[in-house]
Amino acid sequence: MSLEPRLRPVVALGRRAERHDPSVPVVVRRARSAAQSRMLGWLVMRSGPRPAAIEHHQVPVDGGSIRVRVYRPVGTGPFPLYVFLHGGGWCVGTIDERDPRCTAVSAGASCVVVSVDYRMAPENRFPTAVEDCYSALCWAVEHAAALGIDPDRVAIGGESAGANLAAVCALIARDRHGPRLCHQWLDVPATDMTFGQEGHANVPDGYLLDEAILHEYTETYLGDADPTDPLASPLLAPSHAGLAPAWIMTAEFDRLRGDGAAYAAALERAGVATQHTRLRGHVHASFAFTRLLPSSAAYERSAISALVRAFGAVRAHT
Repeated sequence: MSLEPRLRPVVALGRRAERHDPSVPVVVRRARSAAQSRMLGWLVMRSGPRPAAIEHHQVPVDGGSIRVRVYRPVGTGPFPLYVFLHGGGWCVGTIDERDPRCTAVSAGASCVVVSVDYRMAPENRFPTAVEDCYSALCWAVEHAAALGIDPDRVAIGGESAGANLAAVCALIARDRHGPRLCHQWLDVPATDMTFGQEGHANVPDGYLLDEAILHEYTETYLGDADPTDPLASPLLAPSHAGLAPAWIMTAEFDRLRGDGAAYAAALERAGVATQHTRLRGHVHASFAFTRLLPSSAAYERSAISALVRAFGAVRAHT
């Protein structure tokens, strides 16, 4: 299939733009990315209605604390909880960049959204981000009463590197007998840090996520860590049984498409209820283009509907 027509000028612009320059430090690119996202984010990503409240809290973690942004929906709680983890290759990205999506999810699913400002590489390598995100999940559930949360209706999700972290947190929650999750929402997840899945071989560069940047960010994040560690590569976990039901999205023109498809298949083999959606004609960042692309907006609505159903299924059985 060819590119989604409205994506063609975006991809063409990306191909004409300056190529990835590894001589520029990641921390410099992080600042540039944040500035660009502030300028462009609201142009391409739709937002939801203004929440009833937006709060910031500090969550204790090993070595300090991290910030979380809490979105409270309009209405009377207790509300379900969705813990959101932004993408950016474990090296760039901010919670500000995904503010529009968090407002859309909070309003659309009538849930509290906790967006996690986890620490990033190279300053904080693996598994710091993993442990930060899991600490934020546990903190939110432990403070359910104060936050207006129903601790029996808890979901987690993210995009790209954030989806990797969400999948890993689901594994940790199972193995450490932590919060019981009812849903994991994984958009274009990285699940195999060995680059062994088919998308790396079959999707060429030039679709807004080239192989060089994938390798650089992965190596920056992992450092000397073993890429087969399940806390880095959730696909390679010895067992996927007992994990939360999953909603997984992959994109046709995305080098990570094989990671998501393989993870969906692994979950299904383990008996985990899984819905895998492949967006034909789309690229890795299509999840962010909800104002630009009607098909991306339609996808987001369907993903939010799946989240609503997951929360409803818990209530029906309690």
